[in-house]
Amino acid sequence: MRANPLILLRGGGDLASGVAYRLRKAGLPVVITELAKPLAVRITVSYGMAAVYGAVIIEGIVARRASLDNLSELYAMLASGVIPVLIDPEGASIAALEPAVIIDGRVAKARLDTYIDQAPLVIALGPGFVAGEDCHAVIETNRGHHLGRVYWRGSAEPDTGLPANLNGKQAERVLRAPCSGLMRRATVIGRVLREGQLIARIGETPIYAPFDGVLRGLIDDDTPVETGMKIGDLDPRGRREHCFTISDKSLAVGGGALEAVLSVPLIRAILYNAKQVKT
Repeated sequence: MRANPLILLRGGGDLASGVAYRLRKAGLPVVITELAKPLAVRITVSYGMAAVYGAVIIEGIVARRASLDNLSELYAMLASGVIPVLIDPEGASIAALEPAVIIDGRVAKARLDTYIDQAPLVIALGPGFVAGEDCHAVIETNRGHHLGRVYWRGSAEPDTGLPANLNGKQAERVLRAPCSGLMRRATVIGRVLREGQLIARIGETPIYAPFDGVLRGLIDDDTPVETGMKIGDLDPRGRREHCFTISDKSLAVGGGALEAVLSVPLIRAILYNAKQVKT
């Protein structure tokens, strides 16, 4: 199997962005694929939002929207340390780029269209994948003792459906759409809110803060949402600076992904020893 010296990261939400950050800090070339309208909640720390905004900078690393129609520009971005972001929900970039590594960072809790034979090394984040069958390695995403561990056989822990307990707040921290419709924000990420304050509307249906806290995440305006979809994240700790930096969980998962990539000698040689990415 031919393999170009790059890593294709499917998904650019906050968890996948922790992976992208760790890989880029280690000097590895990363390309992200995203939806035209990403479903990220923590949009201030999601490189995939370059699909909408054209470019984003998160903790000093730049991501910029790119196109498979202009590969020379994409490779120039990689050479300059920029993360190209492709609008590619169908995965056309797999055949076009022939990456040495594919990482499924969409965290859908189920295997979608990523398979073990798509690249020399295929990694998945979280539950829904079986290492050795669907992919080569799985990274644990559940908080606890095993967070960030690499499994070369078996699966990650099942999804609990609950976020971390912060200051006694758990399920209520996650803001969910009460109905289907278009998202309309009434405030911004980083704002300190009081219980009962308006956060957003889905169509004409208002969503209010369930307790005092800082708004850590909120899905982008004009995003179509379905009933029950996660649309926001309210943090009772009130630390505004946490809204604009990659989380401890995302960095731990990113460390696991970096370990998986560098623990395979062939992949390490392809990624670090190549003079340039083939066009």
